[in-house]
Amino acid sequence: MSYIYNTPEDQQAMLEAIGCGSIEELFAAVPQSLRLQRPLQLPEAMGELQLTDHLAELAAQNRSPADTVCFLGAGSYDHFIPAVVDYVGSRGEFYTSYTPYQPEVSQGNLQAMFEYQTMVCELTAMDVSNQSLYDGGSATVEGVLMSLDVTRRRGRVLVAESVHPEFRQIVETYLAPLETEVVSIPCPSGVIDQRALADELSDDTACLLLQHPNFFGCLEEVHQIVEVVHAAGALIVSVVDPISLGLLERPGDYGADIVVGEGQSLGTPMQYGGPYLGLMACRDSFVRRLPGRIAGQTVDRRGNRCWVLTLQTREQHIRRDKATSNICSNQGLFALRASVYLAAMGPEGMRKVAELCLQKTAYARQQIIESDRLEVLFDRPVFKEFVIRDRENAVEELLADAERAGIFAGVPLGRWYPDLADCFLFAVTERRTRRQIDRFLQFVSEHTTSGVTHAK
Repeated sequence: MSYIYNTPEDQQAMLEAIGCGSIEELFAAVPQSLRLQRPLQLPEAMGELQLTDHLAELAAQNRSPADTVCFLGAGSYDHFIPAVVDYVGSRGEFYTSYTPYQPEVSQGNLQAMFEYQTMVCELTAMDVSNQSLYDGGSATVEGVLMSLDVTRRRGRVLVAESVHPEFRQIVETYLAPLETEVVSIPCPSGVIDQRALADELSDDTACLLLQHPNFFGCLEEVHQIVEVVHAAGALIVSVVDPISLGLLERPGDYGADIVVGEGQSLGTPMQYGGPYLGLMACRDSFVRRLPGRIAGQTVDRRGNRCWVLTLQTREQHIRRDKATSNICSNQGLFALRASVYLAAMGPEGMRKVAELCLQKTAYARQQIIESDRLEVLFDRPVFKEFVIRDRENAVEELLADAERAGIFAGVPLGRWYPDLADCFLFAVTERRTRRQIDRFLQFVSEHTTSGVTHAK
């Protein structure tokens, strides 16, 4: 019996309501070649005891950072999460109201939203933040769409090839119906080719989408880039790693106009790649065009401090067809986790995490430079991750063998960059130890087909 069971009479009533004579007629639009022509191959029904054991056996086949040394990056990182984040995030009043709306949203949730926005603004040096978006990719495309609206330039958007390739794909998908040209700026040395950038800037350019540190972990020459782009009347949409802002110059200070990013590193586990948290902040002059929810502070009729949702230019609120975006929800629970994480860490804690990432990455990079099989691809300053080339051009095999040895050794780049098919992205967070880094290098030395083991 199905969990949601309906009788043949129920099925017939539903078919009649939608104007179909049979289930076969309902699915007539699906080609026969795409239909399963046999019953599902499911085992016999189990009792609760047997089913629980069976599911536990299946779950035990999974590998996670809890039982594997993790050097995975590319937007999802194995950072330490203080226990207080899980404690507050699991409280019922927050956990069960992950997408609260006015008027039923409580003052506690509204204050949490307001505090989140405040900390994001402090972290990025921007004037105003919304109360999060779905993830880094949706935040990125919303930033680009905002730039089109702000500048009234619909002709073209420049996108650095060093921006996360999945973010770039999302931007291209959204802009295709708008007939806005998406121009890729090459990054042959791991950072933006500034001469190519200058050549592509024009009077109909709305923005440059820039990532700093970029997808390869390299630091861009942001001041020079911002100056050139602003001189052409375009905006800078900057994709950031929030952990890097504990140490690097904040985007508002180097001149970014709109800041977006993936907030997973702020207290959210890697959890199979999502759901995550989209960060978005901008200058005060753009606040009327900021998508999503904004919590504001005010006073009630008795003069007490309170919080409300404000400037709700959204499709299900006051502006409807004139809404700035079709974003109709957000990641409120993950924004709460980010708030708790930032409050627990404080400025000194954020700086310490960033310093540990930087120092440990530098150690790993130096060891790889001395490796027989591997080499560091880009000779640029990096933060937290960098590109490694496999001299034996066997990246997939190397990563698969490393996983079997209990090491998530990195993210292969060939799927996005065909010319980097012999490369992978290697991330080092504050959780990685010298012993773990040395263990990876030892594994590589033992799997070098030349048979030469480099002394450490």
